[in-house]
Amino acid sequence: MQQEIKPGGIPTEGGTVDLRGIIREVIEEYARIQSSKAEPAYRNELAEERKRREQLERRVNELIQENARSRQAAEEAERSATIRAELQRLGVTKVDLAFRAVKDDIQRAEDGRLVAATERGTVGLREYLTQFVNENPEFLPARNLGGSGVTSGGRSATPATTMVELEKIKPGMSREELERVRQEIAKIASQALGGS
Repeated sequence: MQQEIKPGGIPTEGGTVDLRGIIREVIEEYARIQSSKAEPAYRNELAEERKRREQLERRVNELIQENARSRQAAEEAERSATIRAELQRLGVTKVDLAFRAVKDDIQRAEDGRLVAATERGTVGLREYLTQFVNENPEFLPARNLGGSGVTSGGRSATPATTMVELEKIKPGMSREELERVRQEIAKIASQALGGS
């Protein structure tokens, strides 16, 4: 009896053996064994890569936050310098005092300009500070109060007590408060200059 031989098969007494199938199974088994041996190394390598990536992401986020803080500090410094320069240009002698009085009212608009909100609406920095200085002439240099017939007396030994809080001196104060502040400042100035 003649045995039928499959392509790639080996004739045996009981039939043919599929040699290709056996070789394929052996190769697949070998590949499985090799991949199971290499898998822990891949897992460790992937875990290390994940840790490195997470560290890099954290560092990038820290740098982004640091950059934002630096940009905000630079903008604040530029804003302060601009306000102080404008106050000086307007002739204010006590720039720090005037700056503290107006700094919270002045903000940066979306277009980058410095503006302030008033009863009349939003106004530019120069206009706002001009109005502030006009309403608070005590920030300007003292006028020469001397002249013919003016005598200077000794300085008062009693310290001036004031009820005016500097932080509350702002544009838009009521006329009564503004007048009270002016009178208190005039009283202190006259005591400092030796007047009555």
